[in-house]
Amino acid sequence: MSKNTPINYVEFKAKNLEEIKSFYGEAFGWKFTDYGPTYTAFSESGVEGGFELSEKPIVNGALVVLHHENLEAIKEKVMGLGAQIAVDIFSFPGGRRFHFLDPSGNELAIWTEI
Repeated sequence: MSKNTPINYVEFKAKNLEEIKSFYGEAFGWKFTDYGPTYTAFSESGVEGGFELSEKPIVNGALVVLHHENLEAIKEKVMGLGAQIAVDIFSFPGGRRFHFLDPSGNELAIWTEI
């Protein structure tokens, strides 16, 4: 994958994962892979993404996820350009990522493979 940080994944919040899978599966033919009781990934949608179970009110529930080959280097770069780290680097099945707030307060994430 290129180092130019393409949009690679989109995450949404969901109140009920079974209900959301049924809706998007029946409406658009999306396919799902569950990763535990609080997360399901989708495919067959044009771009891959997922739904995270949330009990909090959902406001601006989409999370755009970028990809970069060097997570530490891109974290330092975005911080140097004024981004604030919202969630520091953490591991998940298949990779690692962090979340940041851009200068306008939009939250995005950047991930890399393990």
